[in-house]
Amino acid sequence: MPTANARLQDEAIDHAVDLHRYAQGVAQRMVAVLNRSDARLAAQLAEALLTMDRDSFTVERLETLLAAVRATNAAAYAAVEAALRPELEGLAGLETDWQAGSIRAAMPPAALLQVPVNGVPAAQAYAAAMARPFQGRLLSGWMTQLAADRAALVRNAVRAGFIEGRTVPEIVQQLRGTKARQYADGLLDRPRRELMTVVRTAVSHTAQTARQVTYDANADLVKAVKWLATLDTRTSEPCRIRDGKQYSADGKHTPIGHKIPWLQGPGRLHFNCRSVDTPVLKSWRELGLDVDEAPAGTRASLDGQVPEDTTYGQWLARQSAARQDEILGPERGALLRAGRVSFPDLYDARGRWLTLAQLRARLSP
Repeated sequence: MPTANARLQDEAIDHAVDLHRYAQGVAQRMVAVLNRSDARLAAQLAEALLTMDRDSFTVERLETLLAAVRATNAAAYAAVEAALRPELEGLAGLETDWQAGSIRAAMPPAALLQVPVNGVPAAQAYAAAMARPFQGRLLSGWMTQLAADRAALVRNAVRAGFIEGRTVPEIVQQLRGTKARQYADGLLDRPRRELMTVVRTAVSHTAQTARQVTYDANADLVKAVKWLATLDTRTSEPCRIRDGKQYSADGKHTPIGHKIPWLQGPGRLHFNCRSVDTPVLKSWRELGLDVDEAPAGTRASLDGQVPEDTTYGQWLARQSAARQDEILGPERGALLRAGRVSFPDLYDARGRWLTLAQLRARLSP
């Protein structure tokens, strides 16, 4: 019979796939909201530039002419934020319900009678997510920054266009792109990609916060959390070394049995972070229950042990030389295959990726 922790880990891995798909869908919907402003922005830009005399061009006059364009740009990102917030609020509720439900489903009925699993209101989880920054900014701060970056992109492209002697249609097309290529060849495609990155990270951040508040509400049951990284070639260097590591379940996230810091945690360690965590439940005795009185059929299903599943380093060791080199680089891959280093040797004691120079110095006699 699988332990409760083994079931929780399997469920977390499966759920992470659904979460990644959901994040991608939300990101695409938010880009669609942003795209609705493109035609109006291009029209306002063309109208403003047609009134600009090249002989009297100044940066100050350009800023004045682009006032309406900036207003449209700011309104577009305000619309994106207004559309994104209900998505995140709904996700917060779904994630807390799923997390509490998965814990209940994994626990033996006899344990649930003694230690009930507490849920968390969606509003509480959402408020916690919005009150905490990710990658240095709150959600509102990211929308403001993205709007400012796109406005600066427009201004700089127009300024360069005038200096280089381009016509107004050429400047507008350079920014917006061509319909034949679905506008993916214009400069404004970069802000779309940046928005998708921020939205995907906001989704991961919200889900992670919802998980944490659920752990907090069940502090008498959850003794630790385990980091789970995605096992593929796109997994980031910081997430690889943390895969399988345990941390305290409280807000401090103290490393357990190692020294690799939690930093911002799975789902928000970096942009587009795909890592998640899973709770590690206490054993019968850690819960204060008399194990001898537990039903024999359920005793083994709540043992407090963490399943010994494949970590990123173990997964990497079984990959082909070509894939190892793709992930690590040829020199590190060769050292790994030659047995001169193990996967953890590629990092320092704090989980920071060693440069080749640092690695060579460590290996030198």
